[in-house]
Amino acid sequence: MHVIYQADNLFDAHLVKHALEDAGIPAFVFGESLLGGMGELPLFGVLRVCVPDLARTEAEGIVAGLDLGGAPDDPIFDGDESAGLLPA
Repeated sequence: MHVIYQADNLFDAHLVKHALEDAGIPAFVFGESLLGGMGELPLFGVLRVCVPDLARTEAEGIVAGLDLGGAPDDPIFDGDESAGLLPA
């Protein structure tokens, strides 16, 4: 098994899992049962999506195409009065 994606949240982990399964690649989410173990404190780095070693190359391409975890190109700041307005 190869870790193909390390998720920050359960939604992203299952999004990746389902995208891989839709492409015919068996995918598994590990660490899901550990999320409640720390109570109210956030627990990072425990959610992993894994695929068989033979599917690694194809799975990497699919995950890259999902565009997860990227920072926005044009962040909106609290002091930006024009946030949400269309350019003139």
